[in-house]
Amino acid sequence: MLASLKKAGSLARAASAGQRRFLSIHEYQSMRLLNDYGIATPKSIPAKSPQEAFDVAKNFGTDKLVIKAQVLAGGRGKGKFSNGFKGGVHMVDSPEQAKDFASKMIGSHLITKQTGAAGRICNAVMLAERRQPAHEYYVAILNDRVTQGPVLVASAQGGMNIEEVAAKDPNAIITTPIDFEKGLSKSEALAVAQKLGFKDEKAQSEAADTFINLYRIFKDKDATQIEINPLALTTDGSVLCMDAKFGFDDNAEFRQADTFALRDITQEEPSEVEAQKANLNFIKLDGSVGCLVNGAGLAMATMDVLSLHGGNPANFLDVGGGATPETVKKAFEIILSDPKVKSIFINIFGGIMRCDYIAQGVINAAKDLDLTIPLIVRLKGTKEAEAKQMIKESGLKILPFDSLDDAAEQAVKLAA
Repeated sequence: MLASLKKAGSLARAASAGQRRFLSIHEYQSMRLLNDYGIATPKSIPAKSPQEAFDVAKNFGTDKLVIKAQVLAGGRGKGKFSNGFKGGVHMVDSPEQAKDFASKMIGSHLITKQTGAAGRICNAVMLAERRQPAHEYYVAILNDRVTQGPVLVASAQGGMNIEEVAAKDPNAIITTPIDFEKGLSKSEALAVAQKLGFKDEKAQSEAADTFINLYRIFKDKDATQIEINPLALTTDGSVLCMDAKFGFDDNAEFRQADTFALRDITQEEPSEVEAQKANLNFIKLDGSVGCLVNGAGLAMATMDVLSLHGGNPANFLDVGGGATPETVKKAFEIILSDPKVKSIFINIFGGIMRCDYIAQGVINAAKDLDLTIPLIVRLKGTKEAEAKQMIKESGLKILPFDSLDDAAEQAVKLAA
């Protein structure tokens, strides 16, 4: 179960079956979705300019607010903006203060432990009423490999890193399998609420209804994850979702148009967005050796071999089994958009993919893009001989190799 709780790294995600990406949405969007399903949250309103933040705060109905930078990353409260302003979450006591904070957040990049050094642009803030928790809980709906179905994961130790809680005290995690078709019954949900320590019947019933409705969202919206951390029992006795994190299965985009319309591509790496349009599986990394490979497994192995020889890959790029000369050229354009790339390593195993298609794409790209950096090519499999002959006759400075080790070593050497 702990494995289900741990967030996979971006490379592992890219290499997973189906090469799927999972849509994430902003906090204010999550709050609206929760409210649409009758789930209680603190009153929350987004603002996309400092003046709008002032107007929202002025008409909110209370001066005791919280302002939160809307950036798709964890650790916002401890983050730092590119303009030097510290913290993506602040208490607000007046409309003027809301405007001031918003002016320092909107338009700047928030850098957190999850964003990398470049950070992510903040295009909006969310103003929310302050509600005081008497106790914080953790609740999530996930797909579980052990039960091969959805589960409700809950803990009375919310408001903190749930992986640490699970590691230190596995008994603090309550896992309840959910019938996919029927969902949670009220009695099952009440039992979880009681185990979590909700004392009175009102709080137990509100918590149970929250669990039931969270699963309704999970099923209705083709979610891959719903995480509420914390779910709070407030000092006035209300049960509220204080923060929410959603993930949605991209394979369901065709039937979840409204949800996928919420996608904010400004929160994504531009080169990854461009690659996705061309049906290329691409993740930008920090190294200097550009990689173009077919198959996620071979791509991971290629990066490992580069690292073994002292190099660092600039990207994960799997062109898949249906690549054409046109998509190969597009892959080159995306790789070359990174100024840190000093050499390109092409490693192709021709099974479904034909090596001559790759070779033609490489030749076209080298000519059309006026390629000046070293290009190392290893082609094995279907139409291998024809591909090698094409490269030989092209007259271009393309370095062919048969050995993976030798090719990787040369790519690293030329990128140094």
